[in-house]
Formats: sequence, structure tokens, C-alpha cells
Amino acid sequence: MQTANHTFLTQEGYNQIKERLQYLKVEKRLEVVEKVSSARDLGDLSENAEYHIAREEQASVEVEIAELEEKIRTAQIITKAKTGTDIINLGSIVKIFDMEYEDETEYTIVGSTEADPKLGKISNDSPVGKSLIGAKRGDIVSVKTPGGITKLKVVSVK
Repeated sequence: MQTANHTFLTQEGYNQIKERLQYLKVEKRLEVVEKVSSARDLGDLSENAEYHIAREEQASVEVEIAELEEKIRTAQIITKAKTGTDIINLGSIVKIFDMEYEDETEYTIVGSTEADPKLGKISNDSPVGKSLIGAKRGDIVSVKTPGGITKLKVVSVK
């Protein structure tokens, strides 16, 4: 989740952003500068596709650096103390039972920056995440999906 004032991150997500930022600033910037310099040496810049591609890559790297710096600047780390274990909140690990498909799934509720459904990390801004926030063990929540309303039972909250 990202608001005007905060980017909600787990400690792991925060560390990953810092590592990516360090890589971009130290390694990728130098690599792109070398590409621009090599392409510039090829001659006429107005018709030099390699130069324009290298400059676009350079701009892209700088944009990503700025975005990551903003996320770090506005980061609010989700901690266990802030989430507790009774009520689902950011950072909660939730086991749910889909009452229609009779399927049990475990999710970690994270901010939108870290969401990765393939890894079981869902955003608190997603339909399922929004429906689960504030629920507790034993609750049945309704989730509005494109296919209709889905009912999920909260099996456990960690």
C-alpha cells in the first residue's frame, strides 16, 4: 500500500528496495554511462540509434532510482507489534477457506509495493485483502469478484 505519506513495507521488502537502489546507483548507472559514451563515439548523434537507446535506458534507470528513493523516504515498516494476532491487518499471515471451492489457502497481507500473489503475498488494496482487513479467526467475509461474491472463512491469523 502506498499513501501520500507512507509506503507500507515489511522489513524484507524494505531491504529488497534498498538492495535494488544500491545496485542501480553503483553498478547500473556506470554500465549505462559506458553505453552512452561508447554510442557517442560512433559519430553523428542525430542518426545514432544506439546512442538514443542508451539515453532512454539512462533515463529509465534515473526514474527507477527516484521512485525507490521516494519509497524509502516514505517507508513505514510493518512490524509484529503493530499488527498483533487477533485481527487481520498489514503483515498478518492468514489461512482462509474458500467456501465455494472448498479450498484452503494461506496469504500474507502486505502493502501494494510488495504484493506477489504467486508467493502468497496479497495487497491490502486487493479485493481479498480489503475484505480480510479487520476480520478475525472464525469470521466469514464476502469478497466481490468479477465472477460474483465469494465467501471466505478465516481459519487462522498469525
